Amino acid sequence: MKVALIGASGNVGSRILAELVVRGHEITAIARHPENIKVVSGVTPVKGDLFDVPNLARILAGHEAVISSVLFVNSEPGKLMEAVRKSRAARYLVVGGAGSLEVAPGMKLVDTPQFPEAYRQEAILGSLFLDSLRKEKVLDWTFLSPSALFGPGERTGKFRLGSDQLLSNETGSVISYEDYAVALIDELENPQHSRSRFTVGY
Repeated sequence: MKVALIGASGNVGSRILAELVVRGHEITAIARHPENIKVVSGVTPVKGDLFDVPNLARILAGHEAVISSVLFVNSEPGKLMEAVRKSRAARYLVVGGAGSLEVAPGMKLVDTPQFPEAYRQEAILGSLFLDSLRKEKVLDWTFLSPSALFGPGERTGKFRLGSDQLLSNETGSVISYEDYAVALIDELENPQHSRSRFTVGY
């Protein structure tokens, strides 16, 4: 599949890129600093500006799917969505956040007293982006929220999927970047959550 990956050099984006490569997809790896992306077979690094809608749409054109792996505080969801619409890509997958997940009926994780202040703005913007996607009439989108603790780890391929509720087990609410990438590319290859949000955790 021809896939455009926005934010390919980031913590999550680099793991998604690696998973796409392993599975044999053809990837346009978009980043502010494409020189930081390792050139391997199937990967074309491209410099992209998230705020330049016409140019970004031109880069995205011709791809079957677009994956967005960028911080919400460093982007404008409206512009990203417009660029994807203009590109006519069939699918749009978004790396979401955990803050918008429910921990109790009507209570989002971001609204709990223990939510880290350093991540609050990112979580609020991610929640607003999800709201925007749910009103979207054109794009075939999917928003994948990680667990509360999201960082580097192992690629085990063993995890659980959920919908709008935070997943947790006896060790807490955790998912590695690597297994998150597995879940996202599984969704790319075998769509199960068209025009909806889902979550992944151990």
